[in-house]
Amino acid sequence: MSSLPFASPRPFFGWHVVAATFVLASFGWGVGFYGPPVFLYAVVERTGWPVALVSAAVTVHFLVGAVVVANLPRLYRRLGVPQVTVLGAGLLALGVTGWALAAVPWQLFGAALASGAGWVGMGAAAVNALIAPWFSLRRPAALGMAYNGASLGGVIFSPLWITLIAGIGFAAAALAVGGVMVVAVALLAVLVFSRTPEAMGQHPDGAAAPRAARLAGAGVPRLRLWRDRKFLTLAAGMMLGLFAQIGLLAHLFSLLVPVLGEGAAGLAMGGATLAAILGRTLVGWVMPVSADRRLVACMSYGVQVLGSLVFLAASGEGGLWLFTGLALFGLGIGNATSLPPLIAQQEFTPTDAARVVPLIVAIGQAGYAFAPAAFGLLRGDAGSEGLLFACAAAVQLLAILCLLAGRGDRKA
Repeated sequence: MSSLPFASPRPFFGWHVVAATFVLASFGWGVGFYGPPVFLYAVVERTGWPVALVSAAVTVHFLVGAVVVANLPRLYRRLGVPQVTVLGAGLLALGVTGWALAAVPWQLFGAALASGAGWVGMGAAAVNALIAPWFSLRRPAALGMAYNGASLGGVIFSPLWITLIAGIGFAAAALAVGGVMVVAVALLAVLVFSRTPEAMGQHPDGAAAPRAARLAGAGVPRLRLWRDRKFLTLAAGMMLGLFAQIGLLAHLFSLLVPVLGEGAAGLAMGGATLAAILGRTLVGWVMPVSADRRLVACMSYGVQVLGSLVFLAASGEGGLWLFTGLALFGLGIGNATSLPPLIAQQEFTPTDAARVVPLIVAIGQAGYAFAPAAFGLLRGDAGSEGLLFACAAAVQLLAILCLLAGRGDRKA
């Protein structure tokens, strides 16, 4: 006699996906996002090459990633999500090893091509693509938890890179971290990312039945999307906010070293990402479902503007002002990545949001890819770190204006 009709339903697998994506994001951001500022410093120290030259390699790292991330949906369809994820981890590991071994500039730029192409397979658009099939109404909390892995990656890897490079050398550190990353991501791909709600007989948020109403909608044609005010202002706001953030973060470690020393500077960078976890967690769990997410993003950028101005007040010295600036700036780091996909979910149909999110991430990355080089030129020509902080604050204010310009035309 069969007992299947009385069997307990299978536990909702979505939270396992969140946990696995949390780990994926920790490696992705810890190596591909928070790594380059440390790599910049390590390469300059090892080779004596100009800061502007190595900053340009960081720009290539992020720029090639923008091209790849725009094509992630196509890659997922052709190769599959698990395969693309593992491929990304492999390319990232290969690229970071190239950063450590580069003996001439062209080798450094070749390494940047590999690391940039690889890390986006573990970045913002990838996290959203992995979480979206499993969550709808509870997506802000799920994405917030998954993206917190990105911030934890900064907490762990910023000081870890410094310690490993100082202890065993850049090349050995790259091989060790890259090897662990590839093995971990491969296991997650096989055990978790290969599963789908349909194959497991489950629905978003663990609901008993799919929410058909949320799947309705004809969507916006691709060409019209590029004339849509919501899309353009969201993409511009994300790009400008991340331009200021990446430009400052790329140089922040090397600016902190003369003031705090290498070890304390690494810990300070980790502290900023702890603040990012706090900021993203508060938004993910406290923000009401009906909240205007553009206003929430504006408030987050506003806190970072204040942090940039407090950095100015620190005047290159340690103490309370410096650490206050790090905390305020850090509070918005995570939200700059996690809020734009949530804005897209609120303002577009699910069909359109699946196109909009990779596009805004690609546009954002294409824009902020030039930030390390631009801030490096500013730093090199003027020799004033104060200009970097003032520039970051001004660009963040422009991001706020862009987001405000797209209000008042939300999805029905």
